[in-house]
Amino acid sequence: MGTFDLKEVLSVTLILFSVIDILGSIPIVINLRKKVGHIESEKATLAAGVLMILFLFLGKSILNLFGIGVEDFAIAGALIIFALGAEMILGIELFKPDPDASGGASIVPIAFPLIAGAGTLTTILTLKAEFDQINIGIGIIINLVIVYVVLKSTTWLERKLGKTGLDVLRRIFGIILLSIAIKIFKTALTSGDLV
Repeated sequence: MGTFDLKEVLSVTLILFSVIDILGSIPIVINLRKKVGHIESEKATLAAGVLMILFLFLGKSILNLFGIGVEDFAIAGALIIFALGAEMILGIELFKPDPDASGGASIVPIAFPLIAGAGTLTTILTLKAEFDQINIGIGIIINLVIVYVVLKSTTWLERKLGKTGLDVLRRIFGIILLSIAIKIFKTALTSGDLV
């Protein structure tokens, strides 16, 4: 399990915060909330937390069980992120709201792939080589608290930014999401495991 180390916890927290980029996801969350009416922050945070903790302990084994490489997993996540980015830039609707699904949008695409996406889960697998499991676990929990606070504040943030501010943000972050998707895709393809 390893020993608690504040420096490691801070490093892990900052790395995960950059990868999760919850602040960058605000326009997507607001966009989804407009479509489905309500986002259950608790459910989204909990689902993302379960995914991240599961991956911390069983990540490689889960993927191996299905015969999936980390690269394959990353490409699947990249495709979903690409679709979200395209939606935001072009103003099209790819993720159709399901009127029968209660809180479905909280899990997909918010918990996965926005919070606990391929990038986050792959990062968790990578961090295990460098940091103690207990410190990674604490880093995950700190990030989940930040995610929860941001998800809860989207209505307030929407009021502060206004419609024009949100439109500009949505397009900017749409381009960023497309870039992230392409970067994940290229990294996965050039890592050699898929060739």
